Amino acid sequence: MNIKAALTGLILVCVHTSAAALDDRTNLQLSTRMSATMSAPQPTLDYAPMPELSAQSVLVFDQASGQALISKNAALQTPIASITKLMTAILVLDAGEPLDERITITSDDRDTLKYTSSRLAFGSSYTRGQLLHLALIASDNRAAHALGRTTKGGLDRFVANMNRMARALNMSNTVYVEPTGLSSDNVSTALDLAKLVSYAYQNYPEIRHISTTGNYTLGAQRVVLKKKRNETVQYRQVAFNNTNRFTRADDWHVGLSKTGFINEAGHCLVMQAQVAERDVIIVLLDAKGTNRRAGDAALIKRWLESAQPHESDARLIPSSRT
Repeated sequence: MNIKAALTGLILVCVHTSAAALDDRTNLQLSTRMSATMSAPQPTLDYAPMPELSAQSVLVFDQASGQALISKNAALQTPIASITKLMTAILVLDAGEPLDERITITSDDRDTLKYTSSRLAFGSSYTRGQLLHLALIASDNRAAHALGRTTKGGLDRFVANMNRMARALNMSNTVYVEPTGLSSDNVSTALDLAKLVSYAYQNYPEIRHISTTGNYTLGAQRVVLKKKRNETVQYRQVAFNNTNRFTRADDWHVGLSKTGFINEAGHCLVMQAQVAERDVIIVLLDAKGTNRRAGDAALIKRWLESAQPHESDARLIPSSRT
């Protein structure tokens, strides 16, 4: 039984299992998987001086060695904005409901926290698969809320299962209160989010594919244009860009991605990528602007590419920052 199947069974079937028993079994599975990935010897590398990063919390995690390459306030609990939608996508896929089933956007999906807008009109309907694409690629809040609302058991059970999954993954400093990330009460740490990204990357090829798609279109959609007392109906292509620009960059090899922003969280990014033939997980939380977030990621990429093999017994990991 793989870790995805085990966790799905624990979350969706054993709802009344105690949290302690759930964590014990899951931690054993995670430890077994980690031991396997860390069994191969890793080369010792020399790096350029560690870059100065603007994000308040940073973690760069080497998937092969199982070690942190950069750590800055990685255990600091902070709002995570739309990084929340990564857990939302996991729970939607675990529920196993048809991706071609149509879901209607209702006023219940309105953002009453930040009053953000959406291109998904109330009364319009989309397949569950389309909403999953929009939640991960365009970070659409109505799409994410509708996914949680219409999953079997309803929104309250969906959010409870988000927290059960967090406990199962030993994300001990993570709390979810809703599925979009609009609430600043959705909190986590860079360390916890690295666990989530690793789990999603290993077990959900759908999320890998969707979240790294640079552009997405809903095809021709009916649009009503109002001018004074006249209405004209047209059909227009409705297209969306990925909120992570690196998914469209030729010099990046991104394996999984999600961005986030609310004022309380700052600009956030979680990403699995291959850099200099190394598989790494990058977590950036609370950067002060989209350009600073992207600049941090670019600095990390150049820093990883600067590594050179070293014949000494020097440690692989530079001293972490606090």
